Amino acid sequence: QVQLVESGGGSVQAGGSLRVACAASGVSYSSLCMAWFRQAPGKEREGVASISASGRAYYADSVKGRFIISQDNAERTMYLQMNSLKPEDTYVYYCAAGPGCGLASGEYRYWGQGTQVTVSS
Repeated sequence: QVQLVESGGGSVQAGGSLRVACAASGVSYSSLCMAWFRQAPGKEREGVASISASGRAYYADSVKGRFIISQDNAERTMYLQMNSLKPEDTYVYYCAAGPGCGLASGEYRYWGQGTQVTVSS
């Protein structure tokens, strides 16, 4: 059974940093792409960053230069380091796993339950 479990969300002031993590089990971690998405109530889920099994990373323009995606294959854990956070980064953040490596939600088959990130001004 595939499980993706996010952790590390919380509240921070603008300009601060947070790191969220996604622990994966039941998947062939080395053969899938992993990604972070975010979603606000009533809005579509948007891709934030993705990383291939080989470590190649892709970022949405809105977070490029501020967020860093990484993975620890031995620990089967993916991370999103979020720096220089802005109030508009306030979303529920979801991790995902699937055969695609882009930033479209349709490319991903497995999803976590989400973790809230709130940035105050």
